[in-house]
Amino acid sequence: MNFIMDDFSDLKDFLSQPKRIIITTHHKPDGDAIGSSLALYAYLIQKGHEVNVIVPNDYAPFLQWLPNNDIVVNFEQEHDKSLKLLNSSDIVFCLDFNKLHRINDLGDIIEKLPGKKVMIDHHPEPDDFADYTMSNIKACSTAELIYDFIEMMGDESLVNKDIGVCVYVGIITDTGSFRYAATSVRVHEIAAKILALGIHHEEIHNKIYNSFSEDKMHFFGHCLSNKLKVFHQYNVALIAVSYDEIKEFNVKTGDTEGLVNFGLSISGIKMAALIIEREHLVKLSLRSIGDIDVNKIAKKYFEGGGHKNAAGGKSHKSLDEVVAIFTNMLPVEM
Repeated sequence: MNFIMDDFSDLKDFLSQPKRIIITTHHKPDGDAIGSSLALYAYLIQKGHEVNVIVPNDYAPFLQWLPNNDIVVNFEQEHDKSLKLLNSSDIVFCLDFNKLHRINDLGDIIEKLPGKKVMIDHHPEPDDFADYTMSNIKACSTAELIYDFIEMMGDESLVNKDIGVCVYVGIITDTGSFRYAATSVRVHEIAAKILALGIHHEEIHNKIYNSFSEDKMHFFGHCLSNKLKVFHQYNVALIAVSYDEIKEFNVKTGDTEGLVNFGLSISGIKMAALIIEREHLVKLSLRSIGDIDVNKIAKKYFEGGGHKNAAGGKSHKSLDEVVAIFTNMLPVEM
């Protein structure tokens, strides 16, 4: 099912009085995860609620300038504080993920909480763990759905610059700055309304996309010069990086963001893969154009999933074994 929308009238009534609210999002939050979380935070505090944002772990420095970023609690680093906030909450908003295992140990805790749970997400095949679900796989981002949620609550007039900046970041990072197929008329309508608030979109783009460290630039150069492999017969590009290389180039959280997309910049390439060996497992990022469904590939071969044209996966096998699985599946899937 592409679209799930529960009746939110009861939720609106529930939120008519101040509540203790937790907002959380997925492991290694990206621009949409953090943008949608802080946008919802900036809305709910205007309604008089006590709101906390808890993320499973750290995220990229190029997102840490967002409005209200200083209130975010890192579950991995602030475990006791997180537990105290969770156990005293009345309701938890789960943003940009549709399965509790996407938030690691935090998922087990949230599943057992007695309070209400709300899922707002745009990934396919959501699990049925929430009391209220707003799921639309045709939405470009969860940030788009947060804007829709605020409208649905009858509070579009409360959309201020803080909300606008956060929604805009979520939209541009999940649409590749309005380039991907999910960029709809509605997305441009929301962007226009946000720009009308007086946000500085060029400044936002610079903070997101022009904030490479020297280490990250050298790492990208190394990968594109030495690690890129093109399978012309399948129109596929692959970059595979070892853990030793990750350490050599001092790669930090967020430093691999966007690297996989370079493969799709090659003329004729229909699918790109980035395979990275981490300390305890191997992570994969898959991107495609057209009808190639990398969500199915990620689920079938790499314990993952995502969207039709953007998905991720993982494996506890060695880097060489994962690369072999990837290359051996190409004659079957491409």
